[in-house]
Amino acid sequence: MSEAVVSFVIDTEVTTAYLDDLLKFIHQHYILPLQERFTNVKRTVVDHDYVLAFTALGPEGKWHIDAEMRAGKPIRVKMIPSDEMVPSTALDQLKEDLIIGVQLFEEKVRRTTLYFAWVEGEEVIPEKAPLRRRNLIYRMFTESMLLLFIIFMAASILLFIIVGIYAAIVLVAFQFIMVLFSDKIIAKMGDWRVTQKNPNVHLFQYHLPVEEHKDFHKKYSRDTLIKIKGEIYEKTLAVGKAVDCETAEEVLSKYGFKCVPENMSTKTVNVYQIVEKAAERFNLPIPKIVIANTILPNAAASGPSPKRGIILITTGLLVQLEDDEIFSVVGHEFSHLKGRDPLVLFALTASEYLLRVFVFWRFLFFLGYFYLLFALGAIYFIAKFFEARADLEAAAKIGQPKVLAEALRKIGFRKLQFERMPSYRVQGWIGWDPHPPTYFRIARLEKLKAPEKVKHPLIQSIKDNIRGFLAALR
Repeated sequence: MSEAVVSFVIDTEVTTAYLDDLLKFIHQHYILPLQERFTNVKRTVVDHDYVLAFTALGPEGKWHIDAEMRAGKPIRVKMIPSDEMVPSTALDQLKEDLIIGVQLFEEKVRRTTLYFAWVEGEEVIPEKAPLRRRNLIYRMFTESMLLLFIIFMAASILLFIIVGIYAAIVLVAFQFIMVLFSDKIIAKMGDWRVTQKNPNVHLFQYHLPVEEHKDFHKKYSRDTLIKIKGEIYEKTLAVGKAVDCETAEEVLSKYGFKCVPENMSTKTVNVYQIVEKAAERFNLPIPKIVIANTILPNAAASGPSPKRGIILITTGLLVQLEDDEIFSVVGHEFSHLKGRDPLVLFALTASEYLLRVFVFWRFLFFLGYFYLLFALGAIYFIAKFFEARADLEAAAKIGQPKVLAEALRKIGFRKLQFERMPSYRVQGWIGWDPHPPTYFRIARLEKLKAPEKVKHPLIQSIKDNIRGFLAALR
């Protein structure tokens, strides 16, 4: 059952100039389409803060929840249930709705935001657009390399035509070589290297209205943007100054762009320190750290062993998450390094492939397509065990399971929307995705009382995943 008052905060990356628009967005896109479920809706200003207040109604008016969102950095939310009849699930649902609403607004603003990122001493380059082809290559090497293994297995037909039965041995050997050198492959995919001498990633954002964003990109070419970014760097980081809005405004104005200071924000993330702290918690050596300058929020770890480990982090992750959330996500990646997951998943896919070629090939004439669906589905389902274990170990070592849950909410809010449909929940378990459904990961983390007391994280994760899958079937 519910408690008397539920209060929480929602971090937001948007500048103060957009806070009123954020509340308007929640009102227009969440409350108005479901107006039969809400009453007493008011937008006011209290102590210079924009406030959205409303009452969420329960079924047949048996209970209600009075809610208030106060815009700020962070956004402060208060929910007051009418009585003990209000189920805790209703409060959880309303909380998640509001968090998703904020994320949807941020996604909208992100489409018209000018992003600059720098690493001291590194080349000044523009942010890369998340093209489909580049995203596919990125996923091949960052989801524990599982997608890469599956693609190679599918391509084996061509190799069989060329070298016959030896194709299986050639393919597995080539995959093994790629696993051994995965740290070098991932390093090539990054744009910058973060080290103890240059530990920080500096971020600058300028939110543009839609029409201004279109005009900006018509007027300023890619080369001009690189010049602007380079000049800001030379006037700040190159001379030992932090990136600030005043300098950015000065440089942008030089190119004929009128700036509104309230639309600007800067942020510096000490990535090396975050990774170093995670390495200490896991008692592992500090891996290589590379930054990919793309707004897609992601982090990945690879390498044949912890000593040759590498962690890749995108600037999008640094923009969208707070430092403690980044710390927890990095902890998740350290679990993959500690468990040598790329090698384990290679052994899993290679074993299935060799068995298929040398043992089960007779049955493929009858069950070919269905066998592949079953085998690949089983591999991805087993991969979910390792992702769940990484969540559990990150919660135990970092000690902030709810913070990791919040990070997953921000990164996976789109999935959360779909997973509310029962059919999609089942699809999330049987689909070709190495991660368990996001709703399951978040709920599991938020229920963890003492993750450090779990003796066998992988065994516990296997049990939890099977229970979660069976619950989705019901």
